[in-house]
This record gives sequence, C-alpha cells and structure tokens, in this order.
Amino acid sequence: MTEGRSSFLRAWRHGSKWRLRAVLIGGLTLLAPIAATIAQSAAQDARNAAAQAPVVPKAAPGGTLTPADSLLEARTSALAAELRCPVCQGLSIQDSPSELAQQMRSVVRDQLAAGRSEREVRAYFISKYGEWILLSPRPYGFNLLAYALPAFALLAGMGFVAVKVKRWTAAPALDAPAAATATAVDDADHT
Repeated sequence: MTEGRSSFLRAWRHGSKWRLRAVLIGGLTLLAPIAATIAQSAAQDARNAAAQAPVVPKAAPGGTLTPADSLLEARTSALAAELRCPVCQGLSIQDSPSELAQQMRSVVRDQLAAGRSEREVRAYFISKYGEWILLSPRPYGFNLLAYALPAFALLAGMGFVAVKVKRWTAAPALDAPAAATATAVDDADHT
C-alpha cells in the first residue's frame, strides 16, 4: 500500500500531472454513462410508481382483512416482483401498470390461495412464457455468465488501469554504465 502511494506521489512530484489527470478524466468518462443510466432508471421507477394504483388486498367476506389475507398478499407481492411483465419487459408484474400484468398478478394470487407453492407458481409461468419470464435468471449453465461476467469485467478493467498507471509512473530503468555502452556502440556504428 505504501509503495503504491509513494510511486503515486513520486510521479506527481516529477511532472507526471498530465498522466494522472488523464487517468482521472478517463475514470470519470467511464462513470458518467453509468450514473446517467442509474438516474434514468430511478426516474422511470418514480414515474411507474406514480402511475400505478395502489393494490388493495381482497378482504374476507365480512369486510375485514385477516392475517391470512395479509400473508397471501405478501407472498403474492414477493413472487410478482420476480416475474417480468411481457408488455413492459423492464418491469416486474408487481410494478407494471399494464392490464396484462395485473391479470398475471391475479393468477399468482389465485394459485397461491389454492395452495400451490411459490416454486409451482414460478414453474407454471416458466411453462407458459419460458425462463425469460424470470427477472433474474437461475444461476446455472449459460445463465451463470450473467452473474460472473460483470465481476470479471470489473476485475479486468481494474487490472488494466493498475498496469497502465504502474507503467506511466515507473522511472526509466537506464543506468549509467548501460547508457555509456549504448553511446559507445552508436558512435562506433557512425564511424
């Protein structure tokens, strides 16, 4: 840690400010699209939340909510948050304001109320729409790339930047006897 810090300071003192500035500007240039995407996603989520009417759980025949109804709604919401809306495609059926998503949410609620497990309901939707319907794919086989590739890319990028910074900040490794020998060889070639 101290070696990296000392090479950073040495490069700063020896006039390599432009190199460090280039690294900082490059880093900010890489982070700007990510920040814009996050801001755009947050704005989209806010618009969708404002457009969606609040979902009111179905009450028991007497008009009051029972603990079982609240538990059913919690399970329905949790499972609906895992399933992709076929219309909106970027939203879950829990967050989507489309009519199809609300119908799918109703199917989830009805199947859970009928006694099916969350795994069975998930399998039902996979049989109808394919594994695409899941917002987060199951981590096995080819889908494992969706989980491993971002981490690998981040590590590779950090390694690339570290190697470049180390090369930029390294002092030339030409010592005096080697420089004298190189000069003598050059002089002998010209005569």
